[in-house]
Amino acid sequence: MTTQDFIFVAIDGGAASGKSSTSRAISERFHLLHVDTGSFYRALTAELLQCGVATTDHVAVKNALVALSLGTRVVGRSAYMEIGGQVVAEARIRSAEVTAAVSHFAAIPELRAALLAYQRGQADVAKANGFRGLVMEGRDIGSVIFPDADFRFFLHADPVERARRREQQGQPDQIAERDRLDSQRKTAPLIVPLGATGIDSTHLTLVQVVDMISALLAPRLLPA
Repeated sequence: MTTQDFIFVAIDGGAASGKSSTSRAISERFHLLHVDTGSFYRALTAELLQCGVATTDHVAVKNALVALSLGTRVVGRSAYMEIGGQVVAEARIRSAEVTAAVSHFAAIPELRAALLAYQRGQADVAKANGFRGLVMEGRDIGSVIFPDADFRFFLHADPVERARRREQQGQPDQIAERDRLDSQRKTAPLIVPLGATGIDSTHLTLVQVVDMISALLAPRLLPA
């Protein structure tokens, strides 16, 4: 393999485990496209809620998804989902209403199936925009979306610490309930992918986590 090979990095973990901050830092360090799949589910959740679709009405979810036109907009080093040519505002996808509903929508097999090809298609987006690879974060990246990723990581953190992080961020979240829903759903549950490198970030700084991952990536991505 040469340093010019396109690299896939998968970073999974529960809410507030450090996935987003770590993934963004890795994308900057190695010129990889950062893909936050959680934001994709949040964007779809915001759209479905606006259309009046209930989390329990799977038929309505399926019908609504068929009518949606999905695209991708690259801003800096990050990929954002477009719905009907527009990126859903950050304030909407991080709202309490969306946070409370996103795990319920994400558990619907039809919704996950609809997003599968879109998520895998982010590799083509990265290549088309000149990135050396992509770092994709979520809950099933290393197990379902890119099980053959070059590097797979799973971030852990104590639930109390994760709740504290969310409070510091000023974002309402139901971490324990989301963990339960994400881990128990039948389709693509939140699991530690076999062979993934586990990192407990409870007592580590962001810099320490990023340096640990970077040390493993560097031989493939930095000149000898």
